[in-house]
Amino acid sequence: MTGTIGILTGGGDCPGLNAAIRAVVRSGIKQGYIVIGIRNGWLGLIENDTVPLTDRSVSGIVSRGGTILGTSRTDPVAYPEGVTKIRRVMESQGIASLVVIGGDGTLGAAHEISSLGIPLVCIPKTIDNDIFGTDRSIGFDTAVSIVTEALDRLHTTAESHHRIMVVEVMGRSAGWIALAAGMAGGADAILVPEVRVSMDRLCHSLKARYEAGKQFSIVVVAEGTRHEDITGTIVPVCDRDECGHEKFVGIGNVLGKELETRLGIETRVTVLGHVQRGGSPTAFDRILATHLGLAATDRIYNGEFGCMVGIQGNRIVSVPLESIVHKPKEIDPGDYIRAGIAAGWTDGSDK
Repeated sequence: MTGTIGILTGGGDCPGLNAAIRAVVRSGIKQGYIVIGIRNGWLGLIENDTVPLTDRSVSGIVSRGGTILGTSRTDPVAYPEGVTKIRRVMESQGIASLVVIGGDGTLGAAHEISSLGIPLVCIPKTIDNDIFGTDRSIGFDTAVSIVTEALDRLHTTAESHHRIMVVEVMGRSAGWIALAAGMAGGADAILVPEVRVSMDRLCHSLKARYEAGKQFSIVVVAEGTRHEDITGTIVPVCDRDECGHEKFVGIGNVLGKELETRLGIETRVTVLGHVQRGGSPTAFDRILATHLGLAATDRIYNGEFGCMVGIQGNRIVSVPLESIVHKPKEIDPGDYIRAGIAAGWTDGSDK
């Protein structure tokens, strides 16, 4: 035997995680490893909550959403004696190295753990697609497909009732989902955290549509978008999660009310929320997750630790964790302008 690999999934769930787990287990076994699943992210590693993973236990999971291991947003560095407990559990279980699948918060914790001498390799997953060092993260393609389908359905009711439809999608600090799904779903306006758009400009654009005989509009807004010029309010924030992330409360509802007040046009709001995380992964996410899972096992076999495997262009690459953590990956302003041209609310003169 080569040794024992532990694998965990941290942060929010997303489609494609099980495909990555399956790839790590099957490739690990072929290379002579024992693979142990760690339940509920870093918390399971702290509390010694593990389960053996075999070829049979991962059979048929590639099409399932979520994660068979469960997840949590536990920060192992902030947890009392978290790192000491992790070392103790790894030693007792004979775990020589870890595969950590997660988003920005999970990878940030992995970097700190790695700097303390614990061997690990990371796989990026987040529907927000905001992890630096990889073109795509597991879960993003599925989320975009879900939002696009929702926009297709909302178009028909918006057109029938001559309404403005505001669709709030996920995107804490980056508007990747809003931009991609808005383009694919034919949105008439797209609002993202990275680009400041005034309410006056948005209202002028939507009013112009109606004056041109287009009696409905679809507005896609990422949840982290801030509009300080909305009358009397900004997006409210309530509490924070275990990683200190703000829990946003309804930019879609605030925006919808403001548009209806200013334009006098009936406006309805759809908040897609966690439906974007659910269901079976797309073929792209299954394939991406499988490639990244295989690559992570190869890195462990070759003794390459403290890195994340990702995709750049059509190549699977390794990126040192210290070069990616806490670095925002924002949308390209040029892509945003091109989306505006396609939607018809800019002629590109604001490049």
